[in-house]
Amino acid sequence: MLFTAGGTRPAPAGEALADDPSTEVEHEFKLEQAEIASDPSTELDAIHADLAQRRTELIESARDRGVTVAAVGTSPVHAQPTATPDERYLHMHERYGLVAADQLTCGAHVHVGVSSRAEGIAAIDGMRSWLAVLIALNGNSPFWSGSDSGYASYRSISWGRWPTAGPTARFGDEQTYDRIVAGLIDAGAAVDEAMIYFDTRLSARYPTVELRIADVGQEIADSVLLAALCRALVETAVAAPPADPPVALLRAAAWRAARFGLAEELLDVVDCRLRPAADVLDHLADVLRPALRRTGDEDAVHAGIDRVLRRGTGADVQRADLARRGRPRDVVIAASERTASGR
Repeated sequence: MLFTAGGTRPAPAGEALADDPSTEVEHEFKLEQAEIASDPSTELDAIHADLAQRRTELIESARDRGVTVAAVGTSPVHAQPTATPDERYLHMHERYGLVAADQLTCGAHVHVGVSSRAEGIAAIDGMRSWLAVLIALNGNSPFWSGSDSGYASYRSISWGRWPTAGPTARFGDEQTYDRIVAGLIDAGAAVDEAMIYFDTRLSARYPTVELRIADVGQEIADSVLLAALCRALVETAVAAPPADPPVALLRAAAWRAARFGLAEELLDVVDCRLRPAADVLDHLADVLRPALRRTGDEDAVHAGIDRVLRRGTGADVQRADLARRGRPRDVVIAASERTASGR
């Protein structure tokens, strides 16, 4: 997210940054946002290095314009978001009213390659039980426009107001997926396929499954850990018969993960019971172990999860910054320092 140099308010500089030929920044729904993306890679170290380079380019371009970049899911300071003057975005504002006008959030989207759309549907159906765990692990949006929301990931709650957002029932096959997407567009719940905001979806542009459930991470290592988990989830889901928890339980699990992060128990949607967050993460690592070993990511994932459990989530870190420094703008400044650290 983009802020004034002193961190006092979000800065509507996204279009100017996207026009800078020295960066590969894309403009987003609001001018206070800027989007970057790594090149496709199978190596976690390469993803880390690529994201570090792109963050550096974005930060330097922003600095030239008196703007600070902080990788946070929502604004710690008061915000009045500005619509990007793009015909599609302006149409979305008109159609969706306050849901669109209020929207100022930053997520981390992970694309995982699949061999076919049918394999992508198998992955989407098979991952449903674990998606709330990614919300809990990556919560980095405790504040909403200057106030503590009480949530670890308030971005998830705000984003969930879009009519196509959230968990889905099993699709079973690509024909059912396509029929549901077409029905949502026909109903006006989405203006086009790009506005299908399922937690996981088939990419409209690439031969990938896109996981859209996590907050952006302050540190690059958070994004790399997320990428490793998402790849292993896709591979595991394709190979195993999927569980079929009801959407009502998936919504409850996602709410609980967004509300408490890793600070309280998480809902096991298969057994329908609460379990300590650390136990759920251990179970996830066990389920993904064969896939993680095949890619050589097992040690990195275990180290990443241990690091988050020791340090706390991004939401924990932001709240600690506020307690230590006392002003919301100091949370922005601290987050911008972590964003630029290259860690």
